[in-house]
Amino acid sequence: MATKLPRALLFSILVSTLFWPSQAAAHAIVVASSPQPRQIVSQSELEIELRFNSRIDRARSRLTLLGPDGAPKALALKDTGVGERLEASAKGLEKGAYRLLWQALSVDGHVTHGEIPFEVER
Repeated sequence: MATKLPRALLFSILVSTLFWPSQAAAHAIVVASSPQPRQIVSQSELEIELRFNSRIDRARSRLTLLGPDGAPKALALKDTGVGERLEASAKGLEKGAYRLLWQALSVDGHVTHGEIPFEVER
């Protein structure tokens, strides 16, 4: 019996490592965005769209816009029905540097976050 325990343990470790890459790949990562990082836009109204590599839980994800003054503004997410996107509108944008902060909960339960800097030039 003592020889079977190490083999069972070794088998368990081997099987768990085979599934590790698929779990890491399930994290929500931005694959496309509008605006794009470091993009210069000229309008005071902006349609924002972030597309992820996997389905996300929109109800537990969020977008926040930091303006030139550094004040955070939560953006209301549109109900698009598409599970891989976050969409919102930003209005009344003044000239200056902005950062779009995003946080997404993927359906596998992992939270990822990041930022997209852009500039408004009018």
